Amino acid sequence: MHRSSAINFHRNLFLQTQLAKRVTKPCDVFLNHRGVDTKRTIVSLLYDHLSLLNLRPFLDNKTMKPGDKLFDKIDSAIMGCKVGVAVFSPRYCDSYFCLHELALFMESKKKVIPIFCDIKPSQLRVVENGQCPPEKLPKFRLALEQAKNTVGLTFDSSKGNLADVVTSAANIVINSLIEIENEKHSMHRPKTPFLAN
Repeated sequence: MHRSSAINFHRNLFLQTQLAKRVTKPCDVFLNHRGVDTKRTIVSLLYDHLSLLNLRPFLDNKTMKPGDKLFDKIDSAIMGCKVGVAVFSPRYCDSYFCLHELALFMESKKKVIPIFCDIKPSQLRVVENGQCPPEKLPKFRLALEQAKNTVGLTFDSSKGNLADVVTSAANIVINSLIEIENEKHSMHRPKTPFLAN
């Protein structure tokens, strides 16, 4: 009995240590999306796929916990992430949160991978529906224009296969993370001076 208590203590200590390490690391990929359109389909599948690849994706309902301050947690996750995936959908632009997150990506010069899900880039518009403060509209429009002019994936749910777009998006995320790491290492590599003869 005494031995099992010691084992349980060490197991709990190990789990807490591992959890603390996991919690303090920033996410690799932030998934920006309109929940009512895509959370139960493409976004959840992409989150699970990236997690199985040992990446650290951020998805609000899977990453946040009760008591977290919404904007603080989301904004710090965006600032700490390496890559963003913006899943555009028919009601995406109706959401202040989606546009706020997208603008923060663009302002911080993060790489954003767009997925146009059941919508064409030309159909995306910031509308004045009372959801967004008027002073934020120009910033949101600029971010949306930048995203619309970024090469991305398209997905038509009436014809396409979710597994295909999720796999493609995950591959693009992995390649982007590799590129970012390679750029970071090449910037820190000491320059070799030319030898004069």
